[in-house]
Order: sequence, then C-alpha cells, then structure tokens
Amino acid sequence: MKNKLKVLRAMHDFTQQDLADQIQVSRQTINTIEKGKYVPSTLLALKMASVFKVNVFDIFELEENDWS
Repeated sequence: MKNKLKVLRAMHDFTQQDLADQIQVSRQTINTIEKGKYVPSTLLALKMASVFKVNVFDIFELEENDWS
C-alpha cells in the first residue's frame, strides 16, 4: 500500500515522533508505515487523517497487487 505520510508530515513540519505522540504509537510504527512495511489499522489510519485534517484516501492508496 502506497502512502503520502512522509509528505504530509513535511508539509506540517512534524517529525515522526511528533506524529507518533499525537496518535499514541511509537516512532518506529510511523517509520514502518512510511516505508510500506506495515499497513495500519482502520482506527490508526483515521487518527492520522484527523491529525492532518484530510481524508484517509488522501494518505493511503491501494496498489494493484494489494487486491490479490
């Protein structure tokens, strides 16, 4: 799953730790999501969208191989 988390963080001048603190996860969780190694739960994705005041689909994008 592709994501624009790193771009959104930069636009808001947030570090990984800043975002992690706001949504109550570890900095490592943010790092693994940004690298596409971890797909967040719906709740976590909604929390991120709330922090950035965007739709979840503005952060995450399914790739073709995510359907199979």
